[in-house]
Amino acid sequence: MNENREQFYSRARTKIVATVGPACRSAEMLRALIRAGVSVFRLNTAHGTSDVRLNVLMDIRKASDELNYPIGVLLDLAGPKIRLGELFEDPCEFKRGAKFAFIRGDKSASASELTSNYAPLIEELKPGDLVMLADGTVSMTVLSKDKDRAICEVAQEGLVRSRQGINLPGTKLSVPSLTDEDIANVAWGAENHVDFVSLSFVRAAADVLKLKRMLRERGSTAMVIAKIEKREALYDLEEIVDAADGVMVARGDLGVETDIAETPVAQKRIIDVCRRLQKPVIVATQMLDSMHHNRRPTRAEVSDVANAVLDGSDACMLSGETAIGDYPRETVETMNKILLSAETMLKAKSQQQQPEHAPADIHPVTAAVVFGSSRIAERLNAKLIVVATRSSGTARIRSKQRDSVPTIGVSDSAEVLRRMSLFWGVTPLPGAPVHEGPALRKFIEAWARPRNIVSPGDRIVFITGTNFYPLAHNLMVIHEVG
Repeated sequence: MNENREQFYSRARTKIVATVGPACRSAEMLRALIRAGVSVFRLNTAHGTSDVRLNVLMDIRKASDELNYPIGVLLDLAGPKIRLGELFEDPCEFKRGAKFAFIRGDKSASASELTSNYAPLIEELKPGDLVMLADGTVSMTVLSKDKDRAICEVAQEGLVRSRQGINLPGTKLSVPSLTDEDIANVAWGAENHVDFVSLSFVRAAADVLKLKRMLRERGSTAMVIAKIEKREALYDLEEIVDAADGVMVARGDLGVETDIAETPVAQKRIIDVCRRLQKPVIVATQMLDSMHHNRRPTRAEVSDVANAVLDGSDACMLSGETAIGDYPRETVETMNKILLSAETMLKAKSQQQQPEHAPADIHPVTAAVVFGSSRIAERLNAKLIVVATRSSGTARIRSKQRDSVPTIGVSDSAEVLRRMSLFWGVTPLPGAPVHEGPALRKFIEAWARPRNIVSPGDRIVFITGTNFYPLAHNLMVIHEVG
């Protein structure tokens, strides 16, 4: 096995999303993370400025071009995050049984008074509501309220700092899904052709559709990723997944907004719905959290990543591990190894994971051809399946097959190639002559033979289309390597 072949087969089919931050900001480190296995970089709009993000985006695009590997960029909208204001004492110890009051305004007069950046908070709280602080480590119960303050009692004690997040599980909020800052970032993302935009704190399908409209009005074809992190989203899950182009299981806030013991079950349910509706799904938050400061993950973290793969996740995301951690490259390499190991079990599960019906946005002829190609490729022991696609939809449903035959995605659109960077098992390959059958077959052979991926007599399955049936991949070609 030569080096080129090893490189092709050493990259996991489950995609790795890495968050960019100070630890991996340099162009050299971005290239190192791509080589280690990153397919998508996340830009977190909760930090930094648009000028900083533009410089990062330009460096990602440059690294992608230099390595001749299409890399996607995910713009993560911060959303309407409710936060504490400045504490009178910072940090402040919240003792069990102590009472604190949320007051109006932005300044506390004593250590027992709390302020918030969310003006309607007092109106929308009611006695009995749960208030979670500091990523859910501290909890309080609302005892009473009047027009100017809401009195809360600490149920679970801990240390709280200024401007930490406030979670209100079970409280119905009037806050819009997109803030003014989010809207500005949507415009920036459309202008700079980001590939994916993730929407935080989704509560209903209408939130997703609103963001889609905003992007399309600005000429963007970016895929909208719905972050599932609110209890309300679980009530409306199928409609949200159907409306979205993809989904993120945002386990940080989800584990605070719901009972943390329910989070693994919620994750499996979300992944199952995405499998049935054939939408890509990313599992995120604390996947290899201990690698912030350690070269090795815990055994529990390794099992967590592996189980995400076995459940049917298309991608796993790293947050602080790559953004501010001590070992960003080692973390990506470790995740890639775990993914590769877990994927050895997927062949036995692939049959039970096959979706039953074509999604509404995919022509049934295309879905049938893709489904048949998987069976034919395995029967013929084909070495590759090549999908030529205009919009990435065919590659997306191919990614849900979860079989053992590697898939190459080709397109004449750079945006479509980058979009395929999120799809399980699909390797986007630039530069292919997608509209000329003989030239495409020659191109793929010329790419695959030097890498020892194919040899004379091997078969390659091509999924493409003819003008006979508009907008459908109605042609499948079996090519034998000469």
